[in-house]
Amino acid sequence: MNETPRVKLHGFNNLTKSLSFNMYDICYTKTAKEREAYIEYIDDVYNAERLTNLLKRVADMIGAHVLNIAKQDYVPQGASVTMLVSEGPVVEVPEDDGPLPEAVVLSLDKSHITVHTYPEYHPNDGISTFRADIDVVTCGEISPLKALDYLIHSFDADIMIIDYRVRGFTRDIHGYKLFIDHDITSIQDYIPEHIREKYDMIDVNIYQENIFHTKCKLKQFDLDNYLFGYAKEDLSEQEANETTAKLRREMDEIFYGKNMPNTV
Repeated sequence: MNETPRVKLHGFNNLTKSLSFNMYDICYTKTAKEREAYIEYIDDVYNAERLTNLLKRVADMIGAHVLNIAKQDYVPQGASVTMLVSEGPVVEVPEDDGPLPEAVVLSLDKSHITVHTYPEYHPNDGISTFRADIDVVTCGEISPLKALDYLIHSFDADIMIIDYRVRGFTRDIHGYKLFIDHDITSIQDYIPEHIREKYDMIDVNIYQENIFHTKCKLKQFDLDNYLFGYAKEDLSEQEANETTAKLRREMDEIFYGKNMPNTV
């Protein structure tokens, strides 16, 4: 099979490709003590050090070079990591007046990877929700879409909201503007089939603006997966039904982006 001829560009590829990966993990905590334990568990599992290692892996997968890392664990909860990356290694220009090296590679691209976590809970309904936002922004040939499969597997997500956008333009050697440099019809094209089968998915795409949006909600529901510190057999039938209704409503509200009537 013949490969598509590579377009020759005039200078650096100035297209900016932005992937925003937003995930939610939902849990039911029956008491205030359980809620505190859940938040503590989340803060431990998704601390700044672990998130840094995750982003390093993302950088490696997309072929980016890490330039700088800033990380922080917050009080009382949450963490952030910001990583500056480049498409190629950066060679510093000497500051003295000596001769310049024969070859100097300068990083012209402006790329970064960030993650922020947001553990939170309902004031009186027993619902606790953990949200993580990851942004992978690249400029040049490297593509953040290469890391999507890894990000999905790195989080046990009930809800995923994924946005991808290509901004700006680059030019070929004849001066013709290119507003995108690869084919894409949907973010789902970059999600493995066995993952797509697990989720209900909705696409909202604006092709003329190179904007792609996909929302995913887990299909199967097992109450045991949402209880922290105990099992569904510890609940009465009425409690199990009410808890299931609360959790499903929380998932629907996040997925559809609006508040639902409380039928419990």
